[in-house]
Amino acid sequence: MFGTYKSEDVTILLKDISGLVKPQSTEEREKLIQAGKHYSEMLPLEYEPSAAYLKTYFDALERFSKITADAVANVSNWIFAEKGESVALVSLARAGTPVGILIKHYIEKKYNCRVNHYTISIIRGVGIDKNAVNFILARHNPQAIQFVDGWTGKGAIQKQLNASMKDFPEIDAGLAVLSDPAHIAAKFGTQEDFLIASSCLNSTVSGLLSRTFLRADIIGANDFHGAAFYENLRDKDLTYQFIDSIERHFDFSKTFQAVENSQENSGLAEVRKIAAEFNISDINLIKPSIGEATRVLLRRVPFKILVHSLDDEKNLGHLYQLAKEKCVEVMQYPLKNYKACGLIRTMNDV
Repeated sequence: MFGTYKSEDVTILLKDISGLVKPQSTEEREKLIQAGKHYSEMLPLEYEPSAAYLKTYFDALERFSKITADAVANVSNWIFAEKGESVALVSLARAGTPVGILIKHYIEKKYNCRVNHYTISIIRGVGIDKNAVNFILARHNPQAIQFVDGWTGKGAIQKQLNASMKDFPEIDAGLAVLSDPAHIAAKFGTQEDFLIASSCLNSTVSGLLSRTFLRADIIGANDFHGAAFYENLRDKDLTYQFIDSIERHFDFSKTFQAVENSQENSGLAEVRKIAAEFNISDINLIKPSIGEATRVLLRRVPFKILVHSLDDEKNLGHLYQLAKEKCVEVMQYPLKNYKACGLIRTMNDV
């Protein structure tokens, strides 16, 4: 174990690469990514949130703890109704990990059972960590496995998971998420695009772990995918402050009601419409949902942020603050599935 997650909360199937990879600036990484280098071969410099932004984060956490807890309850009851006590939660690092812990805690407290929880890496354009999947399969029935993530954007990770599970046909590739505005998850807490406060920060709400890493000179054929531990940020770690804030609002009286996931309002269709209107040839430069728009401002080089309203301080206050700090235009746009969408700048234009 490395990072600040408790060992009883999650088994981290990642290789510790702390000190082995030099982090790079956002601009440097963006140029390399758009020139063809894969994002998983680099690590970013961690964004140090300003005092104003942290205040916005804490305000958002307070306002959205209840809806987050209700989404955890809904999806947890759904998972338990299908998988029962044998369920093995497999969260996708890193955004899925705190969500997996919340689901684990909810099921354990409500149903008085012990739930196994692992976190593993999946990388867009590369695939899932097969060594980690095989580790889990050596210990659990494949039908017990439930993949977990935080939210859906346009569905790229679900698409990658579907492709990866062709090598493991006995495992259901369906994701369980808290927020599914893309209308593609198998199980979800809600299809509303709401702010999951953990999306506002990077490692400091994710056990002080980096995003996952894969490069042949550091990750061997028998290794798990890698992640770095930012131990220097230990005094700024808010991981369990986030988890505890949500758990205080758990409602164990909620019952399971399956909801059919309508594919009619596809998030991908909305992304393609945005691509056409803004003359963006690569839809990977379009990141819909509050969570993904936040990541664009934290990790990428933004072109602009689209929002359903310029006056939605309740849902989008943290985005307004980040955009102000980074001098990024916020534009009102008639979004349907989402409340916000991040557009990444084409580096050839810089």
